[in-house]
Amino acid sequence: MPRKPRMYLPGVPCHVVQRGNNRDACFFAEEDYRFYLECLGSAARRYRVAVHAYVLMTNHVHILMSPEEEAGVSRVVQSVGRRYVQYVNRTYRRSGTLWEGRHKSSLVQVEAYFLSCQRYIELNPVRAGMVRHPGDYRWSSYHHNALGHHDSLIRPHLLYQGLGCNKGTRHVAYRELFDIELPPEDIHRIRKAATFSMPLGDNRFREQVESALNRRIGQTYRGRPRKGE
Repeated sequence: MPRKPRMYLPGVPCHVVQRGNNRDACFFAEEDYRFYLECLGSAARRYRVAVHAYVLMTNHVHILMSPEEEAGVSRVVQSVGRRYVQYVNRTYRRSGTLWEGRHKSSLVQVEAYFLSCQRYIELNPVRAGMVRHPGDYRWSSYHHNALGHHDSLIRPHLLYQGLGCNKGTRHVAYRELFDIELPPEDIHRIRKAATFSMPLGDNRFREQVESALNRRIGQTYRGRPRKGE
């Protein structure tokens, strides 16, 4: 059976999920997390991809990024995966695959779901019961986006920048978003879109993606279009 073609568009954010093989661990020590982020930063710069948010969990990763060119996301994931697997195999004297098949990805409708998707990513450790607050988890972009800690990997999206007129007001406004729980229906939609590598957005967004790709991509979600965050 032929592989399902990827959906990437220049300038359109993409939520990428990659899991460890058999859902086994892919990070074993602090140095592993650091090296993965180093690989991600290097690849993002090389292939001109803006990383907006990320979280590195024990056995999987979530990344929200926008490519300047259509092939950017795939090249970043391939580069990071190759370098990181070589590093893990060499460090822990193992062999074989580390990741579970192909990564999952979904294009994100900015005005309707971008901030929800970014919060979903940074709240992963909370939902997993690892910490009580996203700020308590070390390996995510929350510290940059919400607290202002420097992270050279992050390039803020224009929608995020619109939260305030300067960094301080943006950080406050972003933290306030976390005072309200993500609606269960948003969590379900984000997960479903990533699992099936389908666009995260309304019917209008799906039609725009189909037009840009010049092919049908199937249906996403029915119902009235959502208002922006």
